[in-house]
Amino acid sequence: MKIGYFLSSEEFTPAELLEQARGAEQAGFEALWISDHYHPWVDAQGQSAFVWSMIGALSQVCSLPVTTAVTCPTVRIHPAVIAQAAATSAVLHGGRFVLGVGSGEALNEHIFGDAWPQADVRLEMLEEAVEVLRKLWEGGFVNHHGKHYTVEHARIYTLPDAPPPIYVSGFGPKAIDLAARIGDGYVSTMPDAEMVRRFRENGGGDKPCQAGFKAAYADSEDEGMRIAYERWPNAGVPGELSQVLPSPRHFEQVAELVKPEMMKEAFVCGNSADAHLEMIDKYAKAGFDEVYVATVGPHHQGLFDLYQREVLPRLR
Repeated sequence: MKIGYFLSSEEFTPAELLEQARGAEQAGFEALWISDHYHPWVDAQGQSAFVWSMIGALSQVCSLPVTTAVTCPTVRIHPAVIAQAAATSAVLHGGRFVLGVGSGEALNEHIFGDAWPQADVRLEMLEEAVEVLRKLWEGGFVNHHGKHYTVEHARIYTLPDAPPPIYVSGFGPKAIDLAARIGDGYVSTMPDAEMVRRFRENGGGDKPCQAGFKAAYADSEDEGMRIAYERWPNAGVPGELSQVLPSPRHFEQVAELVKPEMMKEAFVCGNSADAHLEMIDKYAKAGFDEVYVATVGPHHQGLFDLYQREVLPRLR
């Protein structure tokens, strides 16, 4: 299994993200995820850098492959623009770039006042957006007049040697089936073997499956729980709320129902190598090929040291 590091654009400044990328490479992580947000989930996270600027900067500070986890190419940014951004990113990273895509959240996509589509429509839009991306990466002039998108006389001139792979996120059955049908890989955040099985049996075959989890590194499990609850109470928000709530303020309101103890279910809290290995093993047993760990709170160097000293050697 490939072990990567997850850069949280919602919590850290651009300079901190670059520092973490360098540290992750030095610690022995093999790849990077980076989130794509317009807003943080809650104000306590406090950041939300433009991911395409960050991906360009990452190419200058480390050599690790980068995957967006994940970009929504349907509402906030037209897929023709995402196609150009992803192509440039692939060139800058020497082909070591994967475009992870998903159907998005109202939190990031509602900002122009457009109606937030129902889930089936969002998946339909995502499928057409991926079609547009791949047409533009073929290198010629593109005219596309679809149900959701129009492209006229558009050509991307700066292209990588090979088109970036597109990995598709999915949690419900319809989204997983779409990922299996149109994706070059699958993205999730849950160590759920049934999701991986559905992806592989419905067309995904042996394509790569990526997943990620969050860790609150601290001197004790309770201190890690406190940090996680302070910064990421939204992790305890259930069901479809994460897709439909429109602002950090609304996540803060619903997070009042989340109890601190729930953070121990969503995060690896504390400084135990065994706890990290146990979490990674859950994803391995579920069938994932790659797993990415994110730092929550201020102690990312402690997590890097733990992985370099204990976690990665024991895995390898």
